[in-house]
Amino acid sequence: MSAAEPQPLDVLLDVVFEQGLLSLELRNLGREAALDVTCAFDPPLRGLGGTRDVSELPLFRNVPLLAPGRAIRTLLDTSAAWFARGEPTSVRVTVSWSTSAGERRTAELVHDLSIYRDLAYPTQGAD
Repeated sequence: MSAAEPQPLDVLLDVVFEQGLLSLELRNLGREAALDVTCAFDPPLRGLGGTRDVSELPLFRNVPLLAPGRAIRTLLDTSAAWFARGEPTSVRVTVSWSTSAGERRTAELVHDLSIYRDLAYPTQGAD
């Protein structure tokens, strides 16, 4: 692959919105195992009611092996709590991993969490 050709986006970190919950999902879309996977966040993400720097979880510091097709998901926060605290809505994530051939790859992703601010979802106990 020449330097002018884009690298395949085999590994990514996605934001998932389900039923009012925001989660982070690390996923290997490729056909090969991703080795030594790391994620760097800008800015860091404080979730779980603002009590935890989720971006410092071991999941984002070093995953020795992420098999093809494998995904690992963790809760970030409820969308209501995230927006009520005024947490960042634009987050840049740099995902890095190695191939089995020893090639180091990097993907830069920007997530706009504000797209989830006004989404409707069912709540328990609603009449």
